[in-house]
Amino acid sequence: MRIGMLVDAYKPYISGVTNFIALNKRQLEKLGHEVFVFTFGRSRVPDDEQNIIRSAGIPLGKTGFYLGLGYSRAARQLLQTMDIFHVHHPFLSGQLALRYSQPRHIPVVFTNHTRYDLYARVYVRMIPESMMTLFLRLYLPRFYRACDLVIAPSEGARRFMLSLGRGYPVEVVPNGVDISPFYNISSPLHRAGLGFSPQDVVLAYVGRLGEEKNVGFLLDVFGRVVQTCDNARLLLVGEGPLRGPLTALAARKGLADKVVFTGFIPYAQVPRYMTSADVFVTASVSEVHPLTVIEAMAAGLPVLGINSPGVGDTVQDGVTGYLVPAQAEAMVEKITLLVTDAERRQAMGAQARQAARTYAIERTAQIMLDAYQRLVNDRQAGRREEPQL
Repeated sequence: MRIGMLVDAYKPYISGVTNFIALNKRQLEKLGHEVFVFTFGRSRVPDDEQNIIRSAGIPLGKTGFYLGLGYSRAARQLLQTMDIFHVHHPFLSGQLALRYSQPRHIPVVFTNHTRYDLYARVYVRMIPESMMTLFLRLYLPRFYRACDLVIAPSEGARRFMLSLGRGYPVEVVPNGVDISPFYNISSPLHRAGLGFSPQDVVLAYVGRLGEEKNVGFLLDVFGRVVQTCDNARLLLVGEGPLRGPLTALAARKGLADKVVFTGFIPYAQVPRYMTSADVFVTASVSEVHPLTVIEAMAAGLPVLGINSPGVGDTVQDGVTGYLVPAQAEAMVEKITLLVTDAERRQAMGAQARQAARTYAIERTAQIMLDAYQRLVNDRQAGRREEPQL
């Protein structure tokens, strides 16, 4: 099968979505299929993988995204040889997928990776929230209905999507994770190299240091935890626009000697950093399917997060970690419990490690492949799948 992945941005821009697409691409190729990524950007960007097709676009500042209204002639010709399109962004790439699928009646699959309403509050503040909400409620259901299949990475994401309207097919297929590097760490990272002692209990966050991730709130919570747990430490793995302000905030709170900012870490090195920690913590409420949470679970870490779609669908409260309301006091209480109870941490970590197997890329890629084949067979037979109401 020839599979076209249509995305607004791809590597070297790094995000959970681009990491997932690259991983899914490799797994599908391993199964004998051809996968092409169609995106925008500079054509001379060096790629470490084959079949990345870039068309010219205008860079949107330093975001890593490029604006393009159409693909190059060569990209369009190649696109028409695909058996199926899988879209990962609904606006630019989504509209292009619908446009280019029509001549050859190629099925279109869309995965809703993001809570666009929550991201809009952070990054599109020049537009009133009421207007943005109205736009999304008008645009997204219409786009969903135009696709042959819409994928929700979690049940919470599915509920949100169906709250916008009805009449479009939605299936829950988790975004897969390559859990094997988190199960088999060949060279664990020595905690002393990060400035931690054997007595320290390390809380780790891995991800973008952006406003939507609520890391400032996490720092505030951590500041309260260390008032009673002096051996608690916070490891922030990742880069983002708020790294400078967060570093300054940690200093103002007197936490500079208890918080470690690693900056950008190559994805292949993330498992080593995970295993240097004792607990994974996140205060984000914008996740649809939190890959870093699953990776932390595979590494044997209990997870402490806010009970929201995505995180709430992944963590089993009281078993693989704790889910708390978006209140500092509740988060402080549960983190303190995990910091002071090593037995509890180890038991939950073992449960988390087992639960992570559900999200293995080998399993989820096969589920997705079966859906592709079903849609291709239906289209070849002149049918379109009935919407699930």
